[in-house]
Amino acid sequence: MSTAEETPKAGESQTTDPELSALYRDIEAAGLRPLWTITEQLLTPTPRPRAVPWLWRASALRPLAERAIRLVPVERGGERRVLSLTNPGLGGRPYAAGTLWGALQCLGPRETAPAHRHTPGAIRFVTEGEGVWTTVDGDACDMRPGDLVLTPGGAWHDHANGGDGHMYWFDGLDLPMIEALDAVFFEQHPELRQPVAGEHNRSEREFLADGGAPAETMVAGAVRGPLDPEPSRLLVYRWAETDRRLTELAAASEEPLVSLEFTNPCSGASVLPTLSCGMHRLVPGGASRPVRRSGNRVYVAFRGSGHSVLDGRRFDWRPGDMFVVPSWAAEEHHSAEGADLFSLGDDPVLRALGVYREERLSAAQEITDVFR
Repeated sequence: MSTAEETPKAGESQTTDPELSALYRDIEAAGLRPLWTITEQLLTPTPRPRAVPWLWRASALRPLAERAIRLVPVERGGERRVLSLTNPGLGGRPYAAGTLWGALQCLGPRETAPAHRHTPGAIRFVTEGEGVWTTVDGDACDMRPGDLVLTPGGAWHDHANGGDGHMYWFDGLDLPMIEALDAVFFEQHPELRQPVAGEHNRSEREFLADGGAPAETMVAGAVRGPLDPEPSRLLVYRWAETDRRLTELAAASEEPLVSLEFTNPCSGASVLPTLSCGMHRLVPGGASRPVRRSGNRVYVAFRGSGHSVLDGRRFDWRPGDMFVVPSWAAEEHHSAEGADLFSLGDDPVLRALGVYREERLSAAQEITDVFR
């Protein structure tokens, strides 16, 4: 028998024992891996995402989007004029994090992004512009800055700009997650635009006609209890109501940061089975307590400026900037003037699987690097 010292460490397959060396060669030839050599790679004490904390600046995104509007037509084939956030830790994959797609989408005057549907679920958070609507299964949802629009997995959707200006919004999808599950399906609609059924914003009218109140569309903090495999039937969440609720929360709280999560009004669950969407307000001079969570988050700076410290690295942000917090990265947020941040997360899936974890940290992080 070989000694313990001859047993290869994680990632190694060399040994001085000829018989044991032959065993490792034969294991490899059979398309197998010995668990005892890779346990430390697979079962880590804490999550080790390949994605890294990163920030994408509006000052770079916006000019590139404007050039794309001028040079790249929106038509069948390309389907969408989108600049996808590409995390430098993911080896060139066009994903913001291992489970989340984030992007800036843009439309020029009188343009239409063709109708299609796919199994990945998607959300749109409007950052700038007027005059665009997203039609979801026949319901044309008008889009204005600060609005959240849902396009659940499997729903037909297209985007149309009926105005004379450019329109910009954040796209968030669970595409990497659905790809990892080998469950991506995609289909083009037979028409460039799907038919619109009646007047715009049908889901809003139906929700109010059923006695729904705006307070039922969001919850303070984050959804903790109900899980729902069905997406919200309310497809658009208006900034005016979000702003009002945040103002009320901030006035009633002494916390430096208050948060809302948008909810499915039928069940109180997150808006989509795989994605959570939230809005966070930092009061002037506010500095949030550091926290880390399992699961990934992408933030969009909507109003105000500030900075976030992510695993010891400082990222300064302004309106339109986008940044990612990978799983279990410590995060804290600061703003001298006050600010509003939109967030997209994958926590509904982690909660459904019983693997969500959150840890509040007692002290601010030591800043090891500055990204300005």
